[in-house]
Parts: sequence; structure tokens; C-alpha cells
Amino acid sequence: MPIRSKTIDTTSPEEEAFRKASVLRAEKIALRLIARAEQCTGGLRRKLERRKCDSGSIDTVIEQLCELGLLDDNRFSRLWLESRLRLPRSPLRLLAGLCSRGIDRDDAEAAIREVLNEENEYSLLLRFVRKKRRKTDERELKFLLKSEGFSNGVIKRYFEE
Repeated sequence: MPIRSKTIDTTSPEEEAFRKASVLRAEKIALRLIARAEQCTGGLRRKLERRKCDSGSIDTVIEQLCELGLLDDNRFSRLWLESRLRLPRSPLRLLAGLCSRGIDRDDAEAAIREVLNEENEYSLLLRFVRKKRRKTDERELKFLLKSEGFSNGVIKRYFEE
């Protein structure tokens, strides 16, 4: 019969109290940040690290906030994208913006596909062209739009209208 090894808790009451206090401090900061604006896990992690929270406390708080639905990268991505649709940005710039905020590239691409329906993308293209329009020929503009991540259908629609 195998001998069961007991895990002996070597944490002193003082160390445990310090750990709990550290988690509570990180939680308080995180909730204050979430109350002000939607957060993503990567961004919240960086903000907590800047405020000198230890990594164990950060991991605990982020896990708890995700379980409670207070922290959701997909929701953050959709809301962030929707707030940027009024600006002259390209899909490529939107993708880069999400990735720079710590959103996984696959998740960022999925959010862009979800938010950028054909009408939203076309409106975005119009604002982008208005901002970028120089004395370029049609071929150069098509290349620019394609390289900035606009879909072929939306580019074609722009040149047909």
C-alpha cells in the first residue's frame, strides 16, 4: 500500500495574512480601474504591475474577475472596436491596436470579423480614404486599401460608386 504524503503547510499566519492583504490591495485597484473603463486582461495586468502588485496576487485577482464576468477580453475587443469605427482607421490598424493592448491575435481577428460587417467596413473605408486621399491613381489607392486590410468586396464597391 503506497504511503500518502501529506502536504505540510509551512506558511506562517503572518505570511498568509500578508498574502491576503496583497490580494485585497490588487483587487481594490483592479475594481477601481474596471469601474472607470472596460479592461482587458493584458492591460489590467500591466496596470497592476506598475502599481507594484505581486504576480501571484495579480493572477488570483484576474482569475476571480474573469470568473465573475467583470473582465472579458472578447467584450473589451468589441467595445474598443466600436469606439474606433468613427475614426479614419484601417482594419490592419485596428488589429494592431487590439494586439498592442494584449489581445491574442486570433481573438482580435475574430472580434474584427464580428464588428466589421460590410456597412461598417465601407464607412470606415470612406473615412480612411478621405483622410489619406492624395493625388494617387486608382491602382495605387486599391493597393493601399488592400494592404491596410480592407476586403476586396468593399474596395470594389468603393470604385463602382
